Amino acid sequence: MTEPAPSPPPGSAPEVRQFDFWLGEWDVAWGEGKRGANRIEAILNGCVIQENFDGAPGTPLKGMSVSTYDARRKCWRQTWVDDTGNYWAFAGGFQDGRMTLATDDLTAEGKPIKLRMVWHNLAADELDWNWEKSEDGGLTWTALWQLHYTRRTPREPTHV
Repeated sequence: MTEPAPSPPPGSAPEVRQFDFWLGEWDVAWGEGKRGANRIEAILNGCVIQENFDGAPGTPLKGMSVSTYDARRKCWRQTWVDDTGNYWAFAGGFQDGRMTLATDDLTAEGKPIKLRMVWHNLAADELDWNWEKSEDGGLTWTALWQLHYTRRTPREPTHV
């Protein structure tokens, strides 16, 4: 009798590594000289990416997210919460060198909008992140917040 092949360990699918570019300690800049910090780490056997954002001194906003690759749905999912009471659940993926996660929401007037986060211009020690909204079902997008990340401690080169 042949035993079934063991299941691959959680976190071993290549998609699970798609957010690794974001791991680390970051200085974050936006607007006219505003700055904050973001710490991103892999937790729970590398299956979850945990973000801890501190907008000080640029903004008093503090927040956190957890992200994981959902193999059944074949997408990334992220939950964001912050100290102003915001809660969002995003889904999306990595394509063409960009990570994009989106959600549906409502304006203060109750009108439907779409929100998305886009990580782009990905390099070893810097990247850009946009917070965007669409009021026309995703046909056009307006940038609400554009952040530039700079790694606090540059990554060591990988030797193969």
